[in-house]
Amino acid sequence: MKFATVFTSATAANASLANIAVPSNVPSYVTQYAPIVYLDSTEPYFPSDIGAQLQHTIPEINFTAVNGAPNPLTLDNVNQLNSLGGDNVYLTSKDNIQTNPQWLYGVKPDANGKTDGAVSCAVIVNDHGSGLVDAFYMYFYAYNYGGVYFGFEIGDHVGDWEHNMVRFQDGKPIDVWYSQHSNGEAFTYNAVDKYNGGIRPVVFSANGSHANYATTGTHDHSIPDVNLPFGPVEDHCDKGPVWDPVASAYFYTYDTNTKQFGTYDEDTPVNWLSFVGKWGDDQYPKSDPLQSSPFGINGLYKYVGGPTGPEDKQLNRTQVCPDNGIKCIVRPFLTARR
Repeated sequence: MKFATVFTSATAANASLANIAVPSNVPSYVTQYAPIVYLDSTEPYFPSDIGAQLQHTIPEINFTAVNGAPNPLTLDNVNQLNSLGGDNVYLTSKDNIQTNPQWLYGVKPDANGKTDGAVSCAVIVNDHGSGLVDAFYMYFYAYNYGGVYFGFEIGDHVGDWEHNMVRFQDGKPIDVWYSQHSNGEAFTYNAVDKYNGGIRPVVFSANGSHANYATTGTHDHSIPDVNLPFGPVEDHCDKGPVWDPVASAYFYTYDTNTKQFGTYDEDTPVNWLSFVGKWGDDQYPKSDPLQSSPFGINGLYKYVGGPTGPEDKQLNRTQVCPDNGIKCIVRPFLTARR
């Protein structure tokens, strides 16, 4: 497989940070218009290597190791767990997470915005035909810090998948999706800020939760698809370390008819994308000494279950928003407080 190097710089039209080597048959616009992420300046949990997560976890169902699971677990064989429990499988940390094992903290991007030595992004291209293409930029973090609300720490979990999606028509970007907790926000491409005055959309990753926003500041997410400047459940974003996700990424295709993933490079692992289980621990029971919940209220647990992977992120959407019954609002401008 031949590779093409996308030469980019802060002064180039596409205003990136690093030289990006990608398979030569990846559509050029997928990298040219790929988002640039600002991590929060106080972020402790950086993007993480997708494969490394498997080295530090063991597949379990109901906190019991899955019998007959592949060992060692790799990106090439983790999908075998689908026949050994499927979506009931949780990739459970081998370590007590309260000991703060180093692998939970990921890899801080270097001066070029690259997570050196860690493939922390998967780019998945869905060609709908007639010039309509959706490019998903899936971001992986080994740990999610839920935050403190009313004095209680709530919503922590091992493993965290977030994403942006850029919708293209005839190679031109038209809309951008920002994932946030149970839903997210959509904007026209023209509405969002671009990195260094170029053409790549800017994303602000919230401290700890890694929810993606189009602006800095405080974001209350009490109400899905409504972004308020304050409230009881807040995310916080600023212009901290810059991360260029496609500088260290795997590149894939998605066939909507067969629901199969393909690669642009025969050396890229692909089987892991079909894994339907969870990328972290199951929610600890109330009896677990690690667990807590304010006043015993269900739904306000300190530790919750890990997330599903990219295959569960509605890769074949009708609109730029997920088809989840919530009205898709594609905003032609940023929030009013800007």
